[in-house]
Order: sequence, then C-alpha cells, then structure tokens
Amino acid sequence: MLKLKRRAFLAGTSAVFILPVLPSFAGGYNEAASLKEQAAKGALPPVTNRLPENPLVIKPVESVGKYGGDWKLALVGGGSLSHLFRYQAYEPLVRYTPDWSGITLNVAEAFDANEDATVYTIRLRKGMKWSDGQPYTTADVKFWYDTVLTDKRVAITGQGHWKTDGKPAKLDIVDEQTFKVTFPRSNGLFPLQMAWSNNDHTTRCPRHYLEQFHIDYNPKADEVARQRGFQSWIAAFQSMAGFQDDNSFFLNSSAKPCLFAWKFKTAPGENTERAVAERNPYYFKVDTEGNQLPYMDRIVYQMVADPQVLLLKTMQGEIDMMDLYIATPNNKAVLYDARQQGGYDFYTLTSTEANVMTFIFNLNHEDETKRALFRNRNFRAAMSTALDRQTLIDAVLVGQGAPAQPSVKQGDPLYNEQLATQFTGYDVDKANAMLDEIIPKRDDQNFRLDDKGRRLTVIFEIDQARAIFLDLFQLVIPMFQAVGIDAQMRTMDRSLWETRVRQGRSFDATAHQFGANGGVAAMLDPRYYAPTDSNAFYAPAWALWYVDPTNANAEEPPEETKKQLELYNQLKAKADKAGQQEIMKQLLQGAAENFYVFGVSQPPDSYGIVKNEMKNITKIMPSSFGWPTPAPTMPEQFYKA
Repeated sequence: MLKLKRRAFLAGTSAVFILPVLPSFAGGYNEAASLKEQAAKGALPPVTNRLPENPLVIKPVESVGKYGGDWKLALVGGGSLSHLFRYQAYEPLVRYTPDWSGITLNVAEAFDANEDATVYTIRLRKGMKWSDGQPYTTADVKFWYDTVLTDKRVAITGQGHWKTDGKPAKLDIVDEQTFKVTFPRSNGLFPLQMAWSNNDHTTRCPRHYLEQFHIDYNPKADEVARQRGFQSWIAAFQSMAGFQDDNSFFLNSSAKPCLFAWKFKTAPGENTERAVAERNPYYFKVDTEGNQLPYMDRIVYQMVADPQVLLLKTMQGEIDMMDLYIATPNNKAVLYDARQQGGYDFYTLTSTEANVMTFIFNLNHEDETKRALFRNRNFRAAMSTALDRQTLIDAVLVGQGAPAQPSVKQGDPLYNEQLATQFTGYDVDKANAMLDEIIPKRDDQNFRLDDKGRRLTVIFEIDQARAIFLDLFQLVIPMFQAVGIDAQMRTMDRSLWETRVRQGRSFDATAHQFGANGGVAAMLDPRYYAPTDSNAFYAPAWALWYVDPTNANAEEPPEETKKQLELYNQLKAKADKAGQQEIMKQLLQGAAENFYVFGVSQPPDSYGIVKNEMKNITKIMPSSFGWPTPAPTMPEQFYKA
C-alpha cells in the first residue's frame, strides 16, 4: 500500500506537496501485454530500464485497473486543440492536487524554495526518458531556457511566471537532474503557476529533437527548414517547438517526443477524421502494485464539426467521457433521457469560471475612434445596463443563475460586492441616457453615429463551438440595438477566433467564459481584473507590455491600469497566503473601479457524461481550464471494466 506523508512547501502558504514513500516492488514492474511482446523481441528495453529509478506512484481512485481499450473523445472545430492538456498532456514539474487545495510532485522528484521564495531548487527523476527513449535531463530545461524563453530571434511570448520586469529568472544547472531558478525578488506564486494547465514548457522541449531546427545547434537549420516548407530556421523552430499558442503545440506533432501518457500516432492536422494517441512505453508512473501506467492503450479523438454532432454521438454511446461543448443547460434533459441508450451517467463539475459569458471590447483597437469609445468606462457601463440578464438566464440558462458581473463568487474571502453587482440592473432608459452623453447623434434608422459620423457598428466575433454564446447573442443583439448600437455577431472556427482575438487589434469585441471566481485560481488567473497575460482579450497590447515592454506590439497602458499591474507584481512577491489575499482585495477593488468587462451570470455547477464502463473516475471535480479538467484526477489511471 502506498504511504503518504505531508510537508509544507513554502512557509506560510497553502501550497502542499504529497510526497510518496515508495513501496518495494520486489517482484519488479508490470507492463501492458503489447509492450511486453515488444520487449521480448528486443524492440523495446525491459520495463525496468524504461522507467526512472524513482517512478511516480499513483494510488488509483477506486481500484487497480486492467490494461487495454480506447478512450473515445472528440475535438470540436479546428481550434479545440488547446483542450488536449485536459486529457493527455498535463505533465508539468508539479501538478495540482485533485481537490485543488495545493500542488503535488509530478515530473519533478523534488521542488524546494528558500524562505523568501527567491530561489527554487528542482530535482528531476534520474533515468527519466522521452517517449522515444532518449534521456530527459536538465539539458532539456537549459535548451528551452536558451532557445524559447530568452532567444529574441525566436520571439515566443508568454511564460510570465518565469520573468520579473520582463526579464527572465536566472537558471543554474547543478547536474543532470538538478537546477536552480533565482528571482531578483520574492515570487511566491511560481510553483502554483508552474502547475497551471499548459504553463510549464520545461517538460515539453526535447533538445535532441528540436536542436535540428535551431541555427545555434545545427548550421544547416535553414536548409532543414526549406525542406519542410518553411522560409527560415526561425519559422521552422517556432512551428516545430509549438509554443506560439495553445493550439500549435499539437498540430502535426506525431514526430515530436513527449513525456505524456499517450503520444500521438496520428496528430491533429495529419488526418481530417480523427487523431490517435498511443501508450507511451517510457511513461514514468506506476500504480501501487507496480503496473506501469497508463492502463488504456489509446485515446481516439473524433474530429467533429460542431456541438450538435457531438451531442448526437454522445447520445449514441460514441463518447466515453466529456463535458466540453455538450454540458449546456439545454442539453441536460436530452442527455438524461438518453442515458440508457448511450450507456453513460453524469459526473458533477463545480463552477470555477468568473461568468457564464463575459463581454469584451477591444481597448487596443487599431481604429482610434473605436478605441477611445471602448475605453470610456461609461460606455461599457451603459452597454451593461442595456442587458436584460434575467431574460437571458431564464431563456438560455433554464433559470439557473443570477445577474452578476465577472467576479469572485459570494462567500469567498475575496468577494467584492461592487465588482460583482454594479451595472447589473436592466434599465434601457438609463442606458440610452448614458449613451446620449457620449454618442448622441443617430442616423435615419436610429443607430448611433460615432465621432467621425459613421454608424456605430460593433461586431462580436464568437467561437462557433460555444453553443451557449450563440444562443445568448440571439437575444443580446436586439438589446444592444434597442439603445442605438448596431451590434452584430460573426461566428468562426476556434482556430481563426484564437488568431483574431489573441494576435490582432482589428476586432471590435468578443465574448469568453473562463477566468476564475475564487480561491487560488483568482490570484493565478486575474484576466478580468488586470491584463497580465494573453487571456486578457480586452487589452492584448497592455498585456504584452506587462510581460515584455520591449515587444514591438506592446503598448504602455494608462496609469490606472499600470496601478493594477503593479499590485499584481506585489501580490506575486508575497510568499504568505494572508499577504497575497490582502493585495488581491486591493486589485479587485481597482478592477471594480476600472470596469474592464461585463457579464451575464456566475455559472451554476455543471456536469459531464461518463460511460458506465469507465472506472477510477472522480465524480465531483472543479470545472476549469487552469485546473485542466479532468487532468489533475490522473487520466492515466482510468480504465474500462
């Protein structure tokens, strides 16, 4: 039996590691029959040589499983690849615990900090290997640091948790398994941020594979790039490394080694009908009886055009476990009635999102007239006041919810009433009066005219896979038109939507769902309270300035927003929970005063479906992208009875 002991990770914080005391596997390790056959033929080393000296031991949720079978999932539209971290690719150095109360060791065998959280010492597992059998060591971490984090030629943004004032932390390699990360000032959030969804790139950058695409390691990198259809080694390296955005990491990625439980045999982009990931023979985890994980042979993703097709496939029993895109209030009754036909039941998802749908105007718009208007707080307040939220809740959310802005949920120690409730009362006359003070002129069809005399048309660009958004906007558009705004909706494939809202300044507005409504998550994902990363769609250029002021696309924000960003810097410097919460309260009050975005309702608890034959499933879990549902519950120990 696996024994567990606990110790505080950082003095004064809530972050806790669960450190396994390894059982003795005197009889050796076990493996799937297909791997045993390959090892017997000499096609693979013995399982003992494929595992690290100290494999991570996983205690199954229900029982030790059996090998075999496919986990049947789906990808909806071309841009849902970022959600693959939820299923097969969540392997950071440290990961969140299943209840999101803290963090636990994962790829790292040890992860320690000094008293003021300025120096972190991290030890990797000796004998750890990539999926092709090559060693995973600190050489891979250093390669990532030198080529992705700090190489301005490659110009891959993000990884703000590794940076201070736009400059990366110092990396010191101690030996093949140990490295140190040093910050100029306290960075108490660093371990929690490392565990966030797809934040940790140090475990996803195989030097032995990627160095062929980088000119500093291969003088013929330009030639290699041209052979693959790229104009330069820079373009090739950016694409093959896959760190440009959440989707690019998985596109055409079957050749790239990984540390995941399943590795793509046929990756997204390589087949139009499905993607297939097969068991990684070098995966570094075992169960309490010494069985190498994962239990399941493969993950098979069907490529599905839209949520309605996914709903039908789910009802017909073609999906094993899923909540994304189908777990809408309107679908629940239909899915409930089809449980016997589909052979599934429900699990519960506790809400962690800041809102059901957040309205986001582009405060960095390239059109100076729209930019000035969208930055006017009173304009955003008027638009919020024009929404009949109760009608939206009753008609689309089946009465589940209450009018609220994107905010921390009531009852949480960080709850801010002003942020949660301001401008939620529906009053079309008041909204019109507010807008009359800003843009009083109208055309012959009663639409308002901007300062240049143009009809004020606002196009909301929406990910077409978000069924609830599409339903909500059918009612929202007339509400905005009632106050003289020519509101329109433009739907698009998620991959295009990602490009438009993350990388462009030409879109007017969009809508999104995520963000965090309390606890650890609100401090790690303050997207609606301060533009700290690329998820702050309302101000992508300000977020770039925060991460790297030297970036050519960055824009210095106004003083009130710089104050918000400075508060977040102070928050990150705190190593104790009480100090972090005190600063977060100030940041939330500043967000209430700035009123960057507005929403409809904080979401109620949701649900997902799981086939009855699936075992070791956690029946109640958070619903979040940052805690990439269901990955922290360890899908590698799922099996079919």
